[in-house]
Amino acid sequence: MSLRLDWCSHDAVVYACKNWHYSKSIPVPPLVKIGVWENEKYIGCVLFSRGASSNIGKPYKLNQTEICELTRVALNSHDSEVTRIVAIAMKMMFKQNPKLKLIVSYADPNQGHEGTIYKAGNWIYQGKTKPTKKYIDKNGREYHSRQVSKTGITTQFGNKRMMPKIDDLEVIHELPKHKFIYPLDKDWYNQYCVSSEKVSRSTSVENRRGSTDPDAPTIDNKRNEC
Repeated sequence: MSLRLDWCSHDAVVYACKNWHYSKSIPVPPLVKIGVWENEKYIGCVLFSRGASSNIGKPYKLNQTEICELTRVALNSHDSEVTRIVAIAMKMMFKQNPKLKLIVSYADPNQGHEGTIYKAGNWIYQGKTKPTKKYIDKNGREYHSRQVSKTGITTQFGNKRMMPKIDDLEVIHELPKHKFIYPLDKDWYNQYCVSSEKVSRSTSVENRRGSTDPDAPTIDNKRNEC
């Protein structure tokens, strides 16, 4: 069984998200789009983006170019471990964006997700987010609370977008999500995580590769090759 990850088209992303992801939606651009192939058959994609919030880096004292969010893992039936797929995608992401210091992602208990792939990949758990709302249109498409407004006009990353009006959508109250981070920069990790004791000291630099996933990125940038 062969596994290959490579950059993919927007059409490939749309197909994977519409068919193989529970949200049936595409994250807000800009996106880094990585396709996944097993035995040369397309089985899905891994997507990175700025996330829904323009303040994603604020809690970590990072600017927009230093942090990103892993926003989609949309896969059809596959034999490869998801942790391995995500790890290779992260290496590709870092190689293209060497200024990155941190990747953030969330596990949604509303979908029965508890963060298994992040725990297996030695991501650092950051606790739960605040309870949120999501909005669903008549076609079943979901929207984050930051994507909708009473007027239908929202501003994201300085750009105005026309979105559905809140009154035209169904409101669903959600459970808090589990938040995980993966440091890519050793200096940032030592300053933020170790010195501030925001994570257990048992999560050492030496353990960041992850005994369960030999392909996981290290936070030693010199060894962070695909």
